[in-house]
Amino acid sequence: MSLSTGESTSVPPGSGPSSPRSSRRWWALAVIALAQLMIMLDATIVNIALPSAQADLGFSDNDRQWIVTAYALTFGSLLLIGGRIADLFGRKETFLAGVVGFAAASVLGGAAGNFELLVLARALQGVSGALLAPAALSLLTTIFTDVKERGRAFAIFGAIAGAGGALGNLLGGVLTEYLTWRWTLYINLAFAAAAFLGGLLLIERQPRATQRAKLDVPGAVLVTLGLFGLVYGFSNAESHGWGSPASWGLLVGGLALLAVFTYWQSTTDRPLLPLRILLDRDRGASQIAILVATGGMYAVALFLAYYMQQTLMYTPVEAGLAFLPIPVALVVASGLAVGVLMPRVGPKIVIPLGMALLGVGMVWFTRLELDSTYVGGILPPLVVLGLGLGMVYAPAIDLATYRVHEDDSGVASAAVNTTQQIGGSLGIAVLNTIAASAAGSYLSSRQATPEVIAEAALHSYSTAYWWAAGLAAVGLVVTFLLYRPGVREKSPDAAKTVAM
Repeated sequence: MSLSTGESTSVPPGSGPSSPRSSRRWWALAVIALAQLMIMLDATIVNIALPSAQADLGFSDNDRQWIVTAYALTFGSLLLIGGRIADLFGRKETFLAGVVGFAAASVLGGAAGNFELLVLARALQGVSGALLAPAALSLLTTIFTDVKERGRAFAIFGAIAGAGGALGNLLGGVLTEYLTWRWTLYINLAFAAAAFLGGLLLIERQPRATQRAKLDVPGAVLVTLGLFGLVYGFSNAESHGWGSPASWGLLVGGLALLAVFTYWQSTTDRPLLPLRILLDRDRGASQIAILVATGGMYAVALFLAYYMQQTLMYTPVEAGLAFLPIPVALVVASGLAVGVLMPRVGPKIVIPLGMALLGVGMVWFTRLELDSTYVGGILPPLVVLGLGLGMVYAPAIDLATYRVHEDDSGVASAAVNTTQQIGGSLGIAVLNTIAASAAGSYLSSRQATPEVIAEAALHSYSTAYWWAAGLAAVGLVVTFLLYRPGVREKSPDAAKTVAM
């Protein structure tokens, strides 16, 4: 399969690994990682706050899914456009605009006096995130091209990307219990202020795409509507079931539009998503790895949150604290994967090993009982799951933008974020539907006493964990077959180093 080609470039004087400008790059990484943390937190931070928001604003159980879905819909469907905007009109400018927009939308949501305004605010957060996320990752890609520096940078960034969801549960629980649900949105002002000032001062303006600034409008329309259909279809299946025409019709329509988009990208002179970005074996395998890991993580975290709060009767803060081993293990595993294992054995060993750990952790969760303890029942598989995520996320995100020309770094980064959003939506929708069906089957032949209802919920979670483990097994096989053997070296075709 073909690799992207680009112009060989040299490293600017004074930008070597030990120079003052190199130190400035690490401060820039802190700013970029902070913005990424804000984005990942908001994918989960409102989950634990939803009951309080529902009681305050008085919306129905059927409507509450839109607080989560509105964010995923706009975020997932607009990411590729956001990535290409970053390439064409400036990555720093797009990054700063995304930060400001995210802060404004968060204020609107925190002050919302009704359900409709809250949903609108969450949708606007998604729009801003679609600008911010690909710009952040493309900045990282163009700033760090030295092999050793890039490895460390992506280990940090991958840890943030993987741990943000778990930290969101914790922060959401603390803010909801000790302040109000509105602070799960207002908290973004602190993140946004630091990210904006840091970005303004520490990130230098970078060259725009060498091609004439022209957006692929037909491609943008096709991919936006196609991704919207997929995300909306998956979300609708969660509440209406897979048999609903509104579910499968949207999914079929979304897939058809994406097929037309793929054909259009192969024929147009200025594609929104050049197919060469995805047709490289390493980058394609990385997208699959991110899809599987995100889908499994988001779904398992959702079921564990319900299990801890409804079965074990944890408070929101206790449930949030219970997830802390995931980011801790993830950070440790990310450093090990990128700093030690990748330079020695390469992704063909490291990422399938991470998939194996994910599968083991999910199978371990099937052993939970109605009276399981945290230390004996929940903690061990949480640690294994975090280790698996760390072994997958950091190297996969790095390789998903490997050998990408600078002109394409924004849209390549957007493809990573799109995969994360689609993976999370797919994982939650599919596994939640499977879990609901399992609970219904369990109750159909039994009297619905409180104990039986609790056992049905536990059975439904266990069924979902088995399916998630099967998904991880598929990811193991596919990534092992696709990744090229050996370690990866710096390519002259990679994005140019930017002096900081």
